[in-house]
Amino acid sequence: MTTTTTHAGGPRVTTASGAVIPAIGYGTGGMVHHTTVEAVLKALHSGYRHIDTARKYGSEENVGEALRQSGLPRDEIFVTTKVSHENLAPLDFERSTTESLKALGIDQVDLLMVHWPLPTMDLAATIGALAQTKRRGLARHIGVANFNLTLLEQAIRLSPEPLTALQAEFHPLLDQSRMIAACRRHGLAFIGYCPLARGRILDQPKLIEIAAAHGKSVAQVTLRWLIDHQGVCAIPSSINAERVAANFDIFDFALTPEERQRIDGLAKPDGRLVNPPGRAPDWGV
Repeated sequence: MTTTTTHAGGPRVTTASGAVIPAIGYGTGGMVHHTTVEAVLKALHSGYRHIDTARKYGSEENVGEALRQSGLPRDEIFVTTKVSHENLAPLDFERSTTESLKALGIDQVDLLMVHWPLPTMDLAATIGALAQTKRRGLARHIGVANFNLTLLEQAIRLSPEPLTALQAEFHPLLDQSRMIAACRRHGLAFIGYCPLARGRILDQPKLIEIAAAHGKSVAQVTLRWLIDHQGVCAIPSSINAERVAANFDIFDFALTPEERQRIDGLAKPDGRLVNPPGRAPDWGV
């Protein structure tokens, strides 16, 4: 079961399988050559305590340096990284995890995930390797990213250790109700990436109107809508210091049920933005 703890009028953490995950995290995806130590430090100084990276992003070293420079206790920051699709065989999986920990400069990651599934992967072997990282103490919690519903159900059945989270694309233009319901059913947190639809939500008249009513930005209203879903976290990305701070400043207002319903209605059949050929599964199954 997932639970969401409220604070100052809004959800701040999601609890799943023993993990306590801050509802708003700082995402470093899509910024392979732009995620700087200063950007991560700004996020930490703005209040973020959930940092998302991946071996594929090339941001682990900068994230690790920011963790050291921040002076914050290690146990106050929830760090996620991921094993890329090239390294899903057990020996490669272990090597990638070890390289990630070395780059981050930490002994254990809070959440380790399979980054993308592959049609040709041996799912049982990959999930077994994922579970082994937890048993060896390299990861406190484990999960999967970009799995469709069928793959998620299979991974849950195959894993000898409980999965904690699914990470997938989520924003108002993409209906993820099926996947969120499945996560709730299995006690997983749902971590939404691309929560601002790469800027495509910024000119939506309904969001502009709702934002004006609250004296907030469209981005802030969208992030609030996302984390108001039970068990959902969001990981917005930005290298702009003001936007980084603003994306975290969403706990001093509340959306009405009518406003939430209006935002729900923005979903489109072609709303998905991230669909890489050769890696993306069939999202309809």
